[in-house]
Amino acid sequence: MKKILLFLVVLLSVFIFSPSSAAEITEFRGRITDAQTQLPLPGAAISIPDLRTSATTNQNGEFVIKNVPARGRFLVQVSYIGYKTITQSVDLANPAALNFALQPSVIEGREVVITGSASSSDNRKNSTSVSSVSKADLLYHPSTNLIDAISRVPGVSQVTTGPGISKPVIRGLSYNRVVTVSDGVKQQGQQWGDEHGIEIDQYSADHVEVLKGPASLMYGSDALGGVINILDGLPAPDGTIRGEFLTNYATNNGLTGSSLMLQGNDNGLIYKVRGSYKNAYSYKTPTEFVPNSGFNETNFEGQIGLNKKWGYAHLDASSFRTNIGFYEPVRNDAGQLVDDDGNTFTDAQNKDRTLAYPKQDVRHYKIAMNSNILLGDGSLKATLGFQHNLRRELEGPGDDGIALFLNSYTYSYDLKYSFKEVNGWAPVLGASGEFMHSLNTTGAEQLIPDYDSKAFGGFAYIKKTWDNDTFNAGVRFDYRKMTGKAFDGDAQFNAFSNKFSHVTGALGYTHEFNDAFSFKANAGSAFRAPNIAELSANGVHEGAYRYEVGNPDLKPEQSYQADASFEYQNQYVSTSLGAFANIINNYIYYSTSGQNITVDDRDYPVYNFVQDDAFLRGIEATLTLHPVSLIHFENSFSYTRATNRTTKESLPFTPAASLRNELRFEPKIAGTSHSYISVGIDNFWRQSKIDSFETPTAGYTLLNAAIGTTLKLSKNQVITVYAAGKNLLDKAYYDHLSRFKPGRLSDEDPTLGIYNMGRNITFGVNIPFTLKK
Repeated sequence: MKKILLFLVVLLSVFIFSPSSAAEITEFRGRITDAQTQLPLPGAAISIPDLRTSATTNQNGEFVIKNVPARGRFLVQVSYIGYKTITQSVDLANPAALNFALQPSVIEGREVVITGSASSSDNRKNSTSVSSVSKADLLYHPSTNLIDAISRVPGVSQVTTGPGISKPVIRGLSYNRVVTVSDGVKQQGQQWGDEHGIEIDQYSADHVEVLKGPASLMYGSDALGGVINILDGLPAPDGTIRGEFLTNYATNNGLTGSSLMLQGNDNGLIYKVRGSYKNAYSYKTPTEFVPNSGFNETNFEGQIGLNKKWGYAHLDASSFRTNIGFYEPVRNDAGQLVDDDGNTFTDAQNKDRTLAYPKQDVRHYKIAMNSNILLGDGSLKATLGFQHNLRRELEGPGDDGIALFLNSYTYSYDLKYSFKEVNGWAPVLGASGEFMHSLNTTGAEQLIPDYDSKAFGGFAYIKKTWDNDTFNAGVRFDYRKMTGKAFDGDAQFNAFSNKFSHVTGALGYTHEFNDAFSFKANAGSAFRAPNIAELSANGVHEGAYRYEVGNPDLKPEQSYQADASFEYQNQYVSTSLGAFANIINNYIYYSTSGQNITVDDRDYPVYNFVQDDAFLRGIEATLTLHPVSLIHFENSFSYTRATNRTTKESLPFTPAASLRNELRFEPKIAGTSHSYISVGIDNFWRQSKIDSFETPTAGYTLLNAAIGTTLKLSKNQVITVYAAGKNLLDKAYYDHLSRFKPGRLSDEDPTLGIYNMGRNITFGVNIPFTLKK
């Protein structure tokens, strides 16, 4: 900790005392108008993502962004609801006419993304497959956590343990094969576990970018399946103090959630604070309550930083805590869920927000420094991170009730230097690494040994841009060392020291046939070093209800993937069609031969980690129709097929094919904006392509609906109110990736299962406010 704090102090000193000759303070001014009427567009937004700065236009359509460099080429995004978004590269040394004329369009499009590339990019010029989920989608669709909220993206699904725990799945890959990034830092919180969620506040996300496919070039090991990049909003415009208050309530499990945020910008000194809280009692399926399935979350976070002539430097800190109840399903002869004594649960017990035992207490503390500094003719992006994760599995009160206590510390860095673009060529050099120290603090059980993990990597990347074409290529080297400590007690672990290294590469190409039609393709390799559980587990994994045995001789997974997609978009239609193929050598998974082991008078099935070769392929498609301004018809389809090339069987936890349809009516109502009424149908096919220890899952259809509007209370004050329902027909169904479906938690009784959540209606209010403008 002392080393990273010293590094932060030194880095801040460099920024603060940077000579003014690096770049003079200047202002970026301009005007935004309607291209057809030439009238100004007040309230339009303009931002420079790579400088983390933004502004909104006044009544005359004019804007000014202060504290920007006097030179350098940056991507600018201009947007306004009901108009087509503009993305344009601007040279601040010679901005010329800074006037932007927006074309009316019911489909806005042209989003800027930052995931998978060294700098911000128009998504049409980004060769990787990246989907962006807006804040509205995160808030206004019923969801119980952040991963649940983004699971509507084609190719994305979730492994669930009730509504409190969700693990992301991208194109059939999950756990340590998907990297989650927040505050620019790779989240490290025991991702190897089935019943471990991510420790990130859903309300703090401004939007989420999902990169589908190998991303080891930028993110190193573990980004074999993709990346989920959780992004906060840009700082407030200069001279502004603003915030938001949001709250919601869900009828199924009484989920209440509230969050209050305040942020400001005083001549480039930016700051932000947020506090959030969630609480839920046990959820209800169409047939019964699920005992002790409630949860609660508390998050406090803050940001302070500088946006100045040399770039920006922002320091983020957060404290996240969640408590989640657990229940091992047991039924009596009448088929009712019962406790250890055979008693059924009362309605008061099911709606009690005080969690019973067993339960999980997870705390995650994080500090991150993000900066982009102009150096020479280029810029240096740096991210430094520290994370402290504490995970307790509790069987009872007090220290005697701690069954498992994992305590990890992670220090990380990520550096990227972007050289000046010359004739469309933009080279980048980068390096990243992390050090993790994990130990079993107390507890009656040990599933994994104490261990240290060291990793570092470096890459070279280049991108060439023509008028309608882009080409990019990169190569990376990674090294990782994992050292496990010997232990001889209730559990036994042998000492080990494994070293892994790999070279990965990527090629990408995009072509814009015209302003509406485009194509992108990407081919790349990736690798994943085995995680600590795969290498060394030797004990009962309580949340998974099995005895796991690791294998210290495992080799790294190696992935080779190609994907391509076509996209078409005009003011009435937006559609895309893509396909991917992913070959993975040395694919790691757990397998059982039917052997059981007795621990504390209970039999557990034994699962061993083994390796084979795998092949995953699939298609993803979207179609959005907006024939008139009042009608919005959105459709998406995704299908993934995953097979073991060695055994010829299917891989476990492969999501079923899905088709989602939503028809939205958007009337114009006086005194309101963004009003809508929607009806949606989610279709999931039967999943019979399963591994030997899984059971088939029947197909199902869910009916959803929503209504909402933004009320104009005054000239500068609005309030958004909404209600959204999921599974309105109270359909009894099993999601194939639910760990509560029949056969998941009990090999002895494959009929023992718990349905997914029944009817759930969420009511919410969102109040943005401005204290100074």
